[in-house]
Amino acid sequence: MRIGLLGTGPWATAAHAPALQEHPDLDFTGVWGRRPEAAGELAERHGTRAYTDVDALLADVDAVAVALPPSVQADLAVRAARAGCHLLLDKPVATTVGQARAVVDAVRAARVASVVFFTTRFVPGSAAWIDEQAKAGDWFTARAQWLGAVFSDDGHPFATPWRREKGALWDVGPHALSVLLPVLGDVRRVAAAVPGPLDTVQLVLDHEGGASSTLTLSLTAPPAACGAEVELRGASGVTHLPDGSEGAVASLRRAGDALLAAARTGTPHPCDAAFGLRVTEILVEAEHLLSGGADTD
Repeated sequence: MRIGLLGTGPWATAAHAPALQEHPDLDFTGVWGRRPEAAGELAERHGTRAYTDVDALLADVDAVAVALPPSVQADLAVRAARAGCHLLLDKPVATTVGQARAVVDAVRAARVASVVFFTTRFVPGSAAWIDEQAKAGDWFTARAQWLGAVFSDDGHPFATPWRREKGALWDVGPHALSVLLPVLGDVRRVAAAVPGPLDTVQLVLDHEGGASSTLTLSLTAPPAACGAEVELRGASGVTHLPDGSEGAVASLRRAGDALLAAARTGTPHPCDAAFGLRVTEILVEAEHLLSGGADTD
């Protein structure tokens, strides 16, 4: 499968480009970016072609991987799907329900495959744990903490404008939801959303399976306090999400495998654009509560 990369920022440089170059079943055809000079440098480093016209790249490939801010990603994903390209998207798919739904509609209309790269879902140990806990069921409550130091660490490469604007809710919130939803069921409502220090937020979720979960999300945690943790408690006892030890490049290669399988079989992946839309809907509801909106339940 011929695949192109849209984006030239830190994430594209550190993870996407190496993963596409190393994947044995993907032909890394080219790179497009909003900064042509950066696209040229990245393409040269990985032995591929830089494109100045995004539509020319879309015409030359079967799929695209997107490593761009969510508002930019959503519009280009629609454009790529309409051009017949399968989509390897980053999370969140978008930060508005309208944009996320437009991506889903375009994917369905074009009958292309889509996979959203929720990192934890493509780490073998974590993925197996999620499947096992979903089958166990009967969970009473869950606690998730996703703490980063993006804004606590001077010069952090991922302290990008969109993260400064949207904060932890939108950057690490999707990771937590990608673990909790398949285990506890969809979210019936965001029961509470409370701001904490700086960009930190705390959420309480009511799940269709009858369980509740609490989330603490931050990109401004002290570096010594950083890490991700998920704990489940229920009739089966207490269990914790295993530590993921592999890097993003290996996980992205597995996401590439998932895209290839979805394109070949026509069977949607669990982390497809529709799942990405649902995550966006939940985060929009939380954002509404954080901004002082009344709970409409």
